[in-house]
Amino acid sequence: GGYAIHPLTGDKVPIWVGDYVLGSYGTGAVMAVPAHDQRDFEFAAKYGLDVVSVVKPKDDATKTEEENEEAFFEEGISINSGEFNGLTTEKAKQAVTSKLEELQKGGSKVTYKLRDWVFSRQRYWGEPIPIYFPVDFPAGTDPTTADPRLDECEHTIRFDAPIPVDEADLPLELPYLEDFQPGTDPAGCLARAKDWRYFQEGGVWYARETNTMPQWAGSCWYYFRFTDTKNSDAAFSVKADEDWMPVDFYIGGAEHAVLHLLYARFWHHVLYDLGYTKHPEPFQKLTHQGMILGTDGEKMSKSRGNVVNPDDIVDVHGADALRLYEMFMGPLEAVKPWQTDQVSGVVRFQRKLYNVAKSATSPDATPGLEMDDETTKILHKTMKKVTEDVESMSFNTAISAMMVLTNHLQSLKTGVPREAVEKLALMVSPFAPHIGEECWKMLGHETSLAYHPWVEFSEELCIDDMVTIGVQVNGKRRGEIVIGQDANQEDAMAEAMKQEKVEDQLKDLETKKIIYVPGRILNIIAK
Repeated sequence: GGYAIHPLTGDKVPIWVGDYVLGSYGTGAVMAVPAHDQRDFEFAAKYGLDVVSVVKPKDDATKTEEENEEAFFEEGISINSGEFNGLTTEKAKQAVTSKLEELQKGGSKVTYKLRDWVFSRQRYWGEPIPIYFPVDFPAGTDPTTADPRLDECEHTIRFDAPIPVDEADLPLELPYLEDFQPGTDPAGCLARAKDWRYFQEGGVWYARETNTMPQWAGSCWYYFRFTDTKNSDAAFSVKADEDWMPVDFYIGGAEHAVLHLLYARFWHHVLYDLGYTKHPEPFQKLTHQGMILGTDGEKMSKSRGNVVNPDDIVDVHGADALRLYEMFMGPLEAVKPWQTDQVSGVVRFQRKLYNVAKSATSPDATPGLEMDDETTKILHKTMKKVTEDVESMSFNTAISAMMVLTNHLQSLKTGVPREAVEKLALMVSPFAPHIGEECWKMLGHETSLAYHPWVEFSEELCIDDMVTIGVQVNGKRRGEIVIGQDANQEDAMAEAMKQEKVEDQLKDLETKKIIYVPGRILNIIAK
């Protein structure tokens, strides 16, 4: 039989042919290690091959070599490995690699689990590939009289001699086809457009490529084109690249991470290397939105019959309600089941908001009504919460805060302050633009709120004067007290001793230590 020479020991290693190697390995030689791979072990046992242990468990200090009933395939300590004995698996790998590099018989290599990208499609829709090929005719054929567009004309397309379309002739446009079904021709439906496919130049016949580009051809760099859509001389200008790139924030589904985002980055790096953009990376920040499941908690699909048509929700409740509910369902990144019956919650919020705006602008409303201290604080807390939540993409909690403010305004007995409603309309507009604009117009504004500055809040007004903190005795919660934000330890203890449970716990005990964190907690250590 045949042998291979071990690159480090010089020993002869027998070569065996087997059909059990994983398909993803492809073809080629694989170094079998029977003692540490179960498939190799079974192969060696069947054919009586030597099984030499070269790794022992880390917790086995005595083992050197023994017969095994199965392979040991975990990390451990090297044995029977010459100069590498005693090394951990990780260090042994590094040492062996270094040795191979030293002997110039091998070395380290980074491989990526990335499949080849098939760029061509046998369909009509897609950018035509700007490549054409010479057409040959049988010997003795007069090329000036031959016409490859005719079915009876024998010819050969020289696919081994591709020619790029001259830049002056770009873009190459698709021909008009009434029937663009795929058909049976593996060359695709464009092969049927013979007047487009075949053309003469200088008395020589050529044939265009009939495959089209995949959707990636456009989507991989669309963000560049968005910066300069009316430029007919270039994909985008230097100024557009400087003004708009890179993309500040990209949001999409997790499935894009393996396809669109990966390929878009490839294209971007090529454009960067060629000097078309000065930015080495395309996107500065990425967030994956969670999937919305069907009402049964499963991924929406026609086969399951659980698809929710957003148009149906819009027809019944309006687009604002759909937008609000989608953002109110939960965190943006979370996977969430759709529940149609819960849309009514955001619909009620819309109605309350409209009624609040109506109250603030009714003929009976008090002109120049000022906000009381409580309303002022709630408003500023809401503006702070919504502003910060929009930045962090926490839309559900931002909507919740606006609901709380709306409920408070609706509960006011002395009337609804106009200023509060204006701020609320501005805050709700990114979530529900139609109701936001409606309320804004009701308040007497002639121009869209889209041109009005965003709300501003005061940090001082977002701080509570009074806070509720827990009271612990020996680390166990025994009650809570309401005290001033800046109350000292004596005031906190005085309030704590008014709590019956706290007083009972401290009866007949001596206080040894008091741990007080203003605005947070009071812990009394007693024995």
